[in-house]
Amino acid sequence: MTIEVLSFGCRLNTYEGEVMRGHARTAGLSDTVIVNTCAVTAEAERQARQAIRRLGREKPEATIVVTGCAAQIDPAGWGAIPGVARVLGNTEKLDAAHWAPGAPSAVSDIMAARETAAHLVTEFAGRARAFVQVQQGCDHRCTFCVIPFGRGPSRSVPLGAILGQCRSLIASGYQEIVLTGVDITSYGGDLPGRPPLGQIVRRLLALLPELPRLRLSSLDPCEIDEDLWRLIAEEPRLMPHLHLSIQAGSDLILKRMKRRHLRADVLAVTRRARDLRPGIAFGADLIAGFPTETDAAFDETLALVEEADLTMLHVFPYSERAGTPAARMPSVPKAARRERAARLRAAGAVVASRFDAARLGGSVRVLAETETRGHCEHFRPVRLGVPAMPGAIVSATVTGADGLGLLAT
Repeated sequence: MTIEVLSFGCRLNTYEGEVMRGHARTAGLSDTVIVNTCAVTAEAERQARQAIRRLGREKPEATIVVTGCAAQIDPAGWGAIPGVARVLGNTEKLDAAHWAPGAPSAVSDIMAARETAAHLVTEFAGRARAFVQVQQGCDHRCTFCVIPFGRGPSRSVPLGAILGQCRSLIASGYQEIVLTGVDITSYGGDLPGRPPLGQIVRRLLALLPELPRLRLSSLDPCEIDEDLWRLIAEEPRLMPHLHLSIQAGSDLILKRMKRRHLRADVLAVTRRARDLRPGIAFGADLIAGFPTETDAAFDETLALVEEADLTMLHVFPYSERAGTPAARMPSVPKAARRERAARLRAAGAVVASRFDAARLGGSVRVLAETETRGHCEHFRPVRLGVPAMPGAIVSATVTGADGLGLLAT
């Protein structure tokens, strides 16, 4: 019985991929490939379509099930691709009943979703770290984004379910857990007492003394609560790496994106975090060539990489998403978008090299993902000179850096 999962896009898709793998196995499916799509960019959709067509050629006997955000938004389009046997929406894909042999395609109105069911996952195939969903959906309406229409409204997983999932993963041997969702800093708004994300993180760490490392996925700079700030300052098991959903460094562009922060807010967040936790590393999502972005506006974003010391960048050339307000704004030529994205990545590489150079001679704790590769506390890639057991956390001394990460023995 073979169940293959191809997940595109976010860490939440990775978590949900394992939920689906479990449902498919329990249902007794075989020779099944699950394609978990992403709708963030046209490129993400192109890659998923390309993968489906390749599977149709290389594995004509396999049952191809397509799901995820892109499939939720356009089920008919994805179902029409040759070789696709079934399309499941983002609600249906997590429901075991829809994985029964011969079950039909099913995509419901995601905007009507009001709960996020807990699912027990004990293994992430081929991965040394585990992901736990704490939140689903998004109530914000950034002008460039279709994800709310793929994921529905924001809803939170209760602490008890999160705790049970974490305990099962720890019992399975995982030493690092990543809390994930679509907009995790909105956590708790739909729960009794409206507990913020920081309160849940604090309680998890208190109730799980056996967990060595906890990470957070992407954070909205304007929603970091005071509990979370205290943990950044005081809790060594919360890793010193924050990934921020920034998108731009120009106030005018941020307003046109309908983001809720400004440039000064990003700088204030990185400054406060660095004061509380010296040496902390920052990742960031940035969009290059958003509609109406002038050279001067782009230069503000480019300068922010250096000013905020953004070490690890996820850079996306702007991609029109049908039905979004941004798609109706005056566009930047695609060649300029690509050129600006390349410049942002180059600026990020300079900051990353400087960060790596400052680690030379120091010690790092590395979660080994293979015998010779892993990531340290700051989520910098590390190549190990001495083989380690995958899944183990090992101490090593940084001996060099090569532009791709750290070298350590």
